[in-house]
Amino acid sequence: MTAPQRLVYLGTPQAAVPPLEALCAAGFDIVQVITGPDKRRGRRAELSPSPVKEAAQALGLPVAHELDALNDCSVDLGVVVAYGKLLPMNLLQRIPMVNLHFSLLPKWRGAAPVERSLLAGDATTGVCVMEVAQELDTGGIYAKTEVAIGPQTARQLRQKLVKVGSELLTQTLLAGLGAPVPQDGTPSYAHKITTEDRHLNWNHPAEELLRQVRLGGAWTTFRGQRFKIWVAETGQNTASDPGTLHHDHVATGQGTLRLIEVQAENKARQPWDTWQTGARLTDQDRLI
Repeated sequence: MTAPQRLVYLGTPQAAVPPLEALCAAGFDIVQVITGPDKRRGRRAELSPSPVKEAAQALGLPVAHELDALNDCSVDLGVVVAYGKLLPMNLLQRIPMVNLHFSLLPKWRGAAPVERSLLAGDATTGVCVMEVAQELDTGGIYAKTEVAIGPQTARQLRQKLVKVGSELLTQTLLAGLGAPVPQDGTPSYAHKITTEDRHLNWNHPAEELLRQVRLGGAWTTFRGQRFKIWVAETGQNTASDPGTLHHDHVATGQGTLRLIEVQAENKARQPWDTWQTGARLTDQDRLI
């Protein structure tokens, strides 16, 4: 395919906003944006648009929630980024589609590739521009870029991947799509992150628990109430039972985790030192 010009864009969350803005900045003609419906968000639960809808309206682009809006569209290509729904075969037969996926396929197909890669302790991840096939994340790959995973949080890693992916997407489309290369390797699946994925089991090694903290929203219990840990680092070894507190260190199955920023139930996030002063810890206190 020569470089496409007229595009339709399908995406919903914040991660799909920079690629849309990059395509517009590169001069592509976005003739229609499809995004998820307005939802109630925030403390007041007011009905609000998706991040992509908000960005599209700011860019002066037509926006719709239903795929029916594509019935009369004459476009060269569809671009899908975190749209959140599978596309019907009759649409894929009529409009060729590419997807910007945030992993090195076939590893971590599915809904939470960034989070699953971080939790698994992968040294590297990446982004792929791939053809959209009927089965989830199974299409051939047009281009990919590898990204090292450092000590970032999941949010920071996602932001890096979105930036790299936006550049890769625009460069790939500007160059014109060649033939996609079939995925090579053993697939793995990135299922959605659950509350239990964030639950800290102090019998596990500190390195593993730290990856859960970097995911965001990691939790344990303290005096029978939920207690979140937002920032931490690994510490020295100890012979104490897992969950035992030694000042700002908590014993784990292997090593300790030094707590830096925490959040007690119904309280704001606080530095550990500030929280522990008010908590008045005793020798019997432990995290469970």
